[in-house]
Amino acid sequence: MPTEAVQCRPLEVAVGDRGIERAIKHLKRKVASEGIVRELKQRRSYMKPSVKRRKKAAEAARRRRKRARMEAV
Repeated sequence: MPTEAVQCRPLEVAVGDRGIERAIKHLKRKVASEGIVRELKQRRSYMKPSVKRRKKAAEAARRRRKRARMEAV
């Protein structure tokens, strides 16, 4: 059974003059935009292959709708 490739890109946040609180907020935004939280939730429980296919198709449809909305603007 082939495993999915995992991208290993480090997330970096520079802590500057604005302080650690601002850096933590920035890190949380980056983690959310990378989809790490969503992936962690998915990996916590087993998903049947049929359900996985349906979810994958729904995600693709969501991305298509979002792309169409962005192009319409």
